[in-house]
Amino acid sequence: MFKSAQLESVKAWIGDPAHGALPLHVRVQRAIRQLILDGALDVGRPLPASRALAKSLEVSRDTVESAYTQLHAEGFIKRRVGSGSFVSERTQHLSGRGISRRAGVNHEVLPRLSQRGSAMLQSGGLRDFLTPRPFAPGIPETRSFPLQTWERLQRQVLKEHGTQALLHSPPQGMEPLRRAIADYVNLERGAHATPERVLILTSSQQALTLCASVLLDAGERIFIEDPVYHGARKAFDAAGLACVPVPLDADGLRVEYLLEATKTPGESPRAVFLTPSHQFPTGATLALDRRLAVIEWAKQNESWIIEDDYDSEFHYAGKPTACVQGLDPHDRTIYIGTFTKSLFPGLRIGYMVLPPSLVTPMTVARTLLDGHSAPIPQLTLARFIEGGHFGAHVRTMRATYAERRDALARLVRQHLADFVEPRVPTGGMQMPCVFIRDIPEREAVESARRAGIDLLGLTALHASNRHKAGFLMGFAAHAPHELEIAVKKLAKVLRALCPARQEGG
Repeated sequence: MFKSAQLESVKAWIGDPAHGALPLHVRVQRAIRQLILDGALDVGRPLPASRALAKSLEVSRDTVESAYTQLHAEGFIKRRVGSGSFVSERTQHLSGRGISRRAGVNHEVLPRLSQRGSAMLQSGGLRDFLTPRPFAPGIPETRSFPLQTWERLQRQVLKEHGTQALLHSPPQGMEPLRRAIADYVNLERGAHATPERVLILTSSQQALTLCASVLLDAGERIFIEDPVYHGARKAFDAAGLACVPVPLDADGLRVEYLLEATKTPGESPRAVFLTPSHQFPTGATLALDRRLAVIEWAKQNESWIIEDDYDSEFHYAGKPTACVQGLDPHDRTIYIGTFTKSLFPGLRIGYMVLPPSLVTPMTVARTLLDGHSAPIPQLTLARFIEGGHFGAHVRTMRATYAERRDALARLVRQHLADFVEPRVPTGGMQMPCVFIRDIPEREAVESARRAGIDLLGLTALHASNRHKAGFLMGFAAHAPHELEIAVKKLAKVLRALCPARQEGG
């Protein structure tokens, strides 16, 4: 018979709303199966008679009989005519796990992982902000996206392509989208692209993962900016690369560090990762002389330049500088772009403009990750770009985001002046703020999160200790009145932390 605790466990499982969609006999069967899996019912243990259990559970006897029949069919119990039902000996290997559970011991031991798997796990991965709470960085405004236009273009795609649009896309991507992207980056970013050199991906993060695994071997070195975009650093760490941080100044990456590494034969890193148009997170723009110096360094050392042009559409002071890829006559630059920030995160389309020699290797490697991107969104996006809708949307958002940046800067100076100093960016979707008081960054970020505010701490983006603590404040996804409410709430969070620190000190 069941002990009272076991009977209560079955009743709780049956009554759990999460299992409500299951037929009653299935709930009974799975509840008993879980007791066996947990080791709460030992091998050879008799189960209650179907009539007695039905009475205890207040269900029909047929319900219990159906549950027992399924348990028997799966091998969890044995049924003997005239003797009853018993836990099968086939479950005896579960007993050790059950003992640890009953003793209150945490039995969940991490599996043996590869070095890469362990690195991915230890990095914590990347956390997407599923709901655009205040100040989450890199989140665009989606409420004003022209959905009716997108829907109309998608209907056109389905009408023209029919069921062909339901098949696989070529792994390199649909040709209309590759052509539209090439035309766009050539015109707007000064790139040197052709449709044949464009590889459609699901995201810029996938592009970084491909670069890390296709271009370099584990243990090889790669230059990164310091501070650096955390998604790039985690992709390179997971691939086993040795990241070499390079400091920045007002003109971006200090290229003399790359040149210094060249003096030692065999020591120069195989690649450099850059966000030259709008450095993440400082907002610095890489000066022209340094761009040319990086290109020359890559040529001389047969190294690669990985250029992440993640939000260059949103520049608020004059026109953005041309991309490095368009200045590189030696085909050493991999240009990465995405529509996650310029359109909407759910689109899941990014791309690379590749040197001709890398198109085949990268495309083949991509087939091992996810095969291809969905054709219907690709074809719809191609029409969205070709019809001028993309350019119009970007212009609208650029004006909107500039207004929100200014509003946030004003609000920070008004309500947070006792705690932080804003570093107002000339572009992008987030504003760095550094502490001017002794406030624990991690505690501030956690307290803000509990208050419904998402901040990205600056410390984790730096490889060195030569920086000030603070956080990034995303401003693109919220209107000025929403920003004001959140800033006032954040002021309360920071104010609560300051007295605690002073008393503790």
